[in-house]
Amino acid sequence: MGLTLNSAAFRAWTQLCAGALSAARAEIDALNVFPVPDSDTGTNAYLTFVSGADAVDALGADVPLAALVKAYVDGLLTGAKGNTGVILSQLVRACFRDLDLSSEVVAADVARSFVAASDAAWAAVGAPVEGTILSVAKAAAVGATEASEAGVDGRTVFGKAALAARIALEHTPDQMELLARAGVVDAGGRALVVVLDATEQALTGRVPDRVIQNVAMPTVVGDDLVPGGPAYEVMYLLEADDDRIPALRELLLPLGDSLVIVGGDRLWNVHVHVDDVGAAIEGGIAAGRPYRVAVTHFAAQIAAQREPRKGRVVISATTGAGLTALCQEAGALPLEFTREHPLTVADMSASLRDVGADEIIVLPNNPRYVRQFEAAAQAARQDGVRVAVIPTTAQVQGLAALAVHDPGIGFDEVVVAMSSAAAHTQHGAVTVASEPGMTMVGPCEPGDVLGVVAGDFAVVGQDVLDVAYEVLERILSPAGEMVTVVFGDGADASLETQIAEHLRQLRPDVDLIVYDGGQENYPLFIAVE
Repeated sequence: MGLTLNSAAFRAWTQLCAGALSAARAEIDALNVFPVPDSDTGTNAYLTFVSGADAVDALGADVPLAALVKAYVDGLLTGAKGNTGVILSQLVRACFRDLDLSSEVVAADVARSFVAASDAAWAAVGAPVEGTILSVAKAAAVGATEASEAGVDGRTVFGKAALAARIALEHTPDQMELLARAGVVDAGGRALVVVLDATEQALTGRVPDRVIQNVAMPTVVGDDLVPGGPAYEVMYLLEADDDRIPALRELLLPLGDSLVIVGGDRLWNVHVHVDDVGAAIEGGIAAGRPYRVAVTHFAAQIAAQREPRKGRVVISATTGAGLTALCQEAGALPLEFTREHPLTVADMSASLRDVGADEIIVLPNNPRYVRQFEAAAQAARQDGVRVAVIPTTAQVQGLAALAVHDPGIGFDEVVVAMSSAAAHTQHGAVTVASEPGMTMVGPCEPGDVLGVVAGDFAVVGQDVLDVAYEVLERILSPAGEMVTVVFGDGADASLETQIAEHLRQLRPDVDLIVYDGGQENYPLFIAVE
């Protein structure tokens, strides 16, 4: 009997894997002694799979399975973090590469996918080492192949592969002296077993028994974490022709260790540990176009983890220099984004981690970011940090919440006050259509002025001022006492005077506050409190 894949089951599986890694994150971080004991393997694996799940979730409903799989593997690749995250992304990518998603998946297909995944992961690593995630992946491939040859069905093949992976994980200390000395199994291998166990659960309903291991925080030695080892982790995405990768691999391999290059079709994720950061990045420039470059100094990373935490911090996602300055003046830590450079889950997680606070209040200020910040917050909570994500979906809601923040009152009380202020803020916006489309009030063409009310396009017009008046009238209830207007980058300066005059005639009892937000794409943000 074969396996029949469908979009709904695939979506559920992506969430199940992310959830399983979230639950095991702290445990896996504690196992992390190879390749460097920087205690982030579980976090990196979790963030990688959240990135894939978010890519699927962003597609919305009624999307074909093949498109979901493509979005997922690309999301894993572009969102992969750390040595283990990059290898896991390659394992999943290779596993799905040759599967015919339009037909039933039989035992031989499952076995072939496991072998392809293992081969691809081993090939991606510059200097493969036994006793790692690679050994666990190879064991899973052998287990799948043997089960397939025995004539069992696809689900049983997967169960045998997952069992072989669990057994191989327990033997990783026998293959690597470093693990044996620490008394732990390989952290990357454990992350792979978590994913395989979650997948087996999705296919069979069986929940494998978990064996939790923990070790103490590793000791920093000088500027690196391993005596004589590289001091920096360098990662970047790379746009490059596939035939340029072998030369890049040859250039990077002698610079350090833990080299992993994964991807294909001109999109690659490069990971390496080096002392010469510049040479690693220059290698990427010679091969193609590196971007989203991230450099981590291992000693600084551990020092930050050990620093005593401070009290409470409010993090506010902001767009536009003016709004960023307003948030800073209100005492918040801004996390800036633009349409070209949106926030990633990794950005959000890093902001929660790096701020070093005991209490964190997050204002996402964008509907796409609420769930992603919640995912990042879940990981932070496992480290004992109190995190509240107030579901603000507009910049003006964030401003309203900040206005009532009082560092002198308790966490729960202030979260309630900020949540109430945000929830009671009616909000709208004015933007200009850049392409044809269909709104809830009919079609629009490029150049049409669109009025947004509570997150939905509710007005289609030709003049910014006329649309602004209509939006204002829709959100200004009889109980409204104050109107806030935030002007975007390039907005006509005369709009302020005209809106003020209109409001005096419409509701002379209402106060008007105007800010220069500097946000792109939206000439006006409007709020009523």
